[in-house]
Amino acid sequence: MTKQTLSKIISDYEKEVDVPLLDSLTGVFNHGFFQVALSQAIRTSQRYHEPFTLALVDINAFSRYNQQYGALEGDRTLKAVASIIKRSIRDVDVAARYHDDVFALIMTKVSKIHSVEAAQRIRQAIGDQFQGALTVSIGLVSFPEDADNREDLRNKAQESLLKAKMKGSNHVFFYEKVERLSDAEKPCILVVDDEPMNVKLLEALLIPMNYDVIKAYDGEGALSMINKMDVDIVLLDVMMPGMDGIEVCRRIKQPESTRMIPVIIVTALDDMESRISAIEAGADDFLTKPPNKIELLARTKSLINLKKLNDSLIGFESTLFSLANAVEAKDAYTKGHIQRVSSLAVNLGKMMALSQNEIDALYLGGQLHDLGKIGISDHVLNKPGPLNNEEWEIMKQHPDMGFRIAYPLKRNLKQALEVIRHHHERMDGSGYPDGLRGEEISVVARVMGVVDCYDALTSDRSYRKGVSKEDAFDILRKEAKDGKLDQKVVDIMGKMMNVERESI
Repeated sequence: MTKQTLSKIISDYEKEVDVPLLDSLTGVFNHGFFQVALSQAIRTSQRYHEPFTLALVDINAFSRYNQQYGALEGDRTLKAVASIIKRSIRDVDVAARYHDDVFALIMTKVSKIHSVEAAQRIRQAIGDQFQGALTVSIGLVSFPEDADNREDLRNKAQESLLKAKMKGSNHVFFYEKVERLSDAEKPCILVVDDEPMNVKLLEALLIPMNYDVIKAYDGEGALSMINKMDVDIVLLDVMMPGMDGIEVCRRIKQPESTRMIPVIIVTALDDMESRISAIEAGADDFLTKPPNKIELLARTKSLINLKKLNDSLIGFESTLFSLANAVEAKDAYTKGHIQRVSSLAVNLGKMMALSQNEIDALYLGGQLHDLGKIGISDHVLNKPGPLNNEEWEIMKQHPDMGFRIAYPLKRNLKQALEVIRHHHERMDGSGYPDGLRGEEISVVARVMGVVDCYDALTSDRSYRKGVSKEDAFDILRKEAKDGKLDQKVVDIMGKMMNVERESI
C-alpha cells in the first residue's frame, strides 16, 4: 500500500462515512477505519501480488494494571503505547486500536523476517519505557502466504497472539516460525536399555539429528527421569532386569501428566504376543533390533511432531480456560457462573439422554461460553445498571468473539463451538449473533440457552437481586410459551430440579 493509496482510503472514508477515523483516546486509526484499510490491503495484495503482514499487539494483564494504577493512568498508558507503535512503523503502514487494549498493524510490502524485527522493536520499546511494569504480546500473520481470505487472516492473527501469550507473554509469535530451534528447545529423547552398547548405538544415530539424548539403564531409572525432566519421546527396551519395558510403558501411559509422551518399543523380540502386550500397555510404535536407521529416525520424528501438536493443543486449551476464568474475574457479578452453568448443563444433558459427545460439548461449552467477554470493556461488563442500546450492541458481540478465539481448537471442541456461538440464539429467530430459528439451533446450544438464562435470573446483579428458583422457572416457561426457549428443555429441567409447573 503506497502513501497515495492510504491517502485515498482516508479521503474516501471521510467523505462516505462522515465519522471520525481516529480513535479519540489514542490518536491511531479506529476499528472502523482499520476494517476498511484491511479490505483494501487484501485487494491490493491480490491485484499486485504484494504481501503484507497483519499484527495484533495486546497489552498483557491490562485489566490488572488498571486496577492497580487507576483508569486515568490506564488511559495515559494506552496513549503512550499507541505513540510508541506509531513511531515504530513506516508512513505507509496502518496502526489502529482494534479493541480496548489491543492494537492492530497492517505492514505492507514487508517480509516475514522484517515484520518480526519491527514487532520486536515495538515490544522492546514498550518494555523499556515502562521498565518491565508493562509488556505486550504480539501475534503476526502474512497475507497471502499464510491466509487466503479476510476471515482466515484474522483468525490466524488471533491464534498467533494467543500462542505469543502461551509462551509467557512479552513475546512475538509469527504464524509460521522463521527461526530454527535453539539448543534449549531441542527435542529430548529418553533411551532405556540395560545394554550400554545398545544405548550408544541409538545415541550415535540420534545426536546428529539435533536431538538431546538422555539415558537410563533400567525401568526405575527411566520413570525417575520422566518425572524430573521434560521428555518428548521414549525409546524403550523390553527385556530388562527388574521392571521390564512393558510395565514401564504401562506406568508412563497411566498418569495424565505423562500419558501423552510417545513410547517406541525397541526390542529383539519379534513375536505377535510381544507386540500385542506392547500395544495393550499403550506403546505408540514397535521396532525390532537392530533398528533400521531410516525407519527409526522417520518414526521418531513423526511421533515427536505429534507430541508437539498435542502439547500445543493442550496448552491452547489451557489458555482458553484461563481466559474464561479471567472473564469471570473481570465481571464482578458472575462469580461461579461458568462452573454452575457447566455442571447444570451436563446434568440436564444426561437427563435428556443426550450422547456422550453432546454431554462433553455441554461441559466444554459451559466452561467457555462467555469467553468472548474478554474483549468487552470493564465499564460495560460492570456497569451498575441496565445497558443502553449502544452498550447492548457491544455486549452482543461476545458469542462471535468467543467463537473466533476458540475456533483454532475446532477438532477438539467440536460441538462446544456451537454452544459458544449460539447460546444466545432463540427459537423464534430473535437471538444473536446469527438469528437462527428452531432446529437450526443445535440441541446443545438450546440446552445452554435455557441453563444460562436460568443462572442469570437467579444471580444477583448491581441493579437487581436474583429471583427465586420458582420465579425463574415461571419466566423460563413464559419464554418457552412465547417461542423463544425450547419448551422440551425447559420442561425436563423443571422436572430435574423438582420445580412444580405453574400456570402462566
